[in-house]
Amino acid sequence: MSVKILHIDSNHPILWKQLEEAGFENYADFTSSKEEIEAKIQDYNGIVIRSRFKIDKTFLDKAVNLQFIARVGAGLESIDCDYALDKDIELIAAPEGNCNAVAEHTLGMILSLFNKLNIADYEIRSGQWNRESNRGHELDGKTVGIIGYGNMGKAFAKKLRGFDVEVLCYDIQDNVGDENARQVSLKELHEKTDVLSLHIPWTPETDKMVDEAFIYEFKKPIWIINTSRGKNIVTADLVATMKLGKVLGAGLDVLEYEKLSFETLFQDKNTPEAFQYLLDGRKVILTPHIAGWTFESHERLAQVIVDKIKSLYKVK
Repeated sequence: MSVKILHIDSNHPILWKQLEEAGFENYADFTSSKEEIEAKIQDYNGIVIRSRFKIDKTFLDKAVNLQFIARVGAGLESIDCDYALDKDIELIAAPEGNCNAVAEHTLGMILSLFNKLNIADYEIRSGQWNRESNRGHELDGKTVGIIGYGNMGKAFAKKLRGFDVEVLCYDIQDNVGDENARQVSLKELHEKTDVLSLHIPWTPETDKMVDEAFIYEFKKPIWIINTSRGKNIVTADLVATMKLGKVLGAGLDVLEYEKLSFETLFQDKNTPEAFQYLLDGRKVILTPHIAGWTFESHERLAQVIVDKIKSLYKVK
């Protein structure tokens, strides 16, 4: 039986090409609405997505012949995973495909914050030559705390090997520490961390996890880097703690205000006060959910998905 795959988002061309060469039937629809896709999804055995819309119970009930959902990305939060698994639909993601990109971006954000590169660059372009106010900090000697020690956290810890830093990790799974990071309790992480980096999915357990109370558990003032999901941090609480000096700076590749598709920023006509503070803040670096979005990861993500689909069907 032929396997018909519907692609609803564009991806690196090797994904389509290699699946076709392996004998799969590819079909593309990058523009139809969710309802229009639902009307024909029964014709397909697999679907390849990024984050255009949510794969919910309504969608899955109509996908009577669906055997797998492949998301070209790290997380599966746009899918009702429990319901899909109840229907024996295989779920495929590619967190290993962009973990190096995320790790490099995270490190870049830390070094930029510590050395005030964004501020100094702006001031020079504005005709200002301010050396003392742009005196920076060195990463060496600091303690980096990583929450979430899966593919992303491990890749980031590996990048830190060139620095004289202590690297701690906290994860809900046991025995995930390695030669690059020592797994500790959340209590010890709070006691020792100078730089906090989040590498966790967005789940009911992590939603709004980093709030004011959580931040005040840290013994020292900290820098916060978030390349995971925007809703893992309560923005208003982050801003409140920044104003009081508990948070020294923040590098945010993801924002609480993003749409689920990650393609646009959900923003009403009235900008939230906390978000305006981030936009105006000199201790903040903001990027548009691009930590894992490099030219190299674009291809690597596609390759991982191809390999996993072929493995599912035992195709060489």
